[in-house]
Amino acid sequence: MEPDFWIERWEKKQIGFHGNVPNRFLVQYFSKLSLVPGARIFLPLCGKTLDIHWLLSAGYKVVGAELSELAITQLFEELEIKPEITILTDLKHYQAPNIDIFVGDIFNVTPELLGQVNAIYDRAALVALPTEMRVKYTRHLIELATRAEKVLPQLLICFEYDPSIETGPPFSITEQEIKQHYERYYSVQSLDSKEAFGDPRFKENAWLLLPNN
Repeated sequence: MEPDFWIERWEKKQIGFHGNVPNRFLVQYFSKLSLVPGARIFLPLCGKTLDIHWLLSAGYKVVGAELSELAITQLFEELEIKPEITILTDLKHYQAPNIDIFVGDIFNVTPELLGQVNAIYDRAALVALPTEMRVKYTRHLIELATRAEKVLPQLLICFEYDPSIETGPPFSITEQEIKQHYERYYSVQSLDSKEAFGDPRFKENAWLLLPNN
């Protein structure tokens, strides 16, 4: 799936994936990450999610990565914050107090650019990528998430359904696949599962990934 796919979705306002309230699992289970106030959270492929509003209002710092610059300009407009914008080699950096967003290909985000983070909240990234890209993405996320040979805890939100009734995105992610990607580094714990999209054939699942070491 090419980057232009998502950029075009934003331009055409085909953003049914953008919720009008913070994610229910974020609100209910974020405390499971056991973070102190002021901790810095990484949101890959963040869009203009209202989850960012929730995290900021709860006293956390946010760093995100997003392909669509339109999504990020709208995010800062809705936050009523004027960011400082810096053009980097392969990315743009939108920065304001307590929030940093890198606009461009997430694979161009390096650990050095990302800086110190304390946890990852993946609500929309893994499910947005086709199978072959999910392998590349999860390897990159481990690289970004490793600090002093210890990976960061992660709250992961996924969808699961019979692929014969829908092709995605969002793609169906099973527990088996999550463990294939992450079990080497994390203890994978199921937190909750609820009906998604008002259709009992679709489930939204919350996972807590805690470092093995």
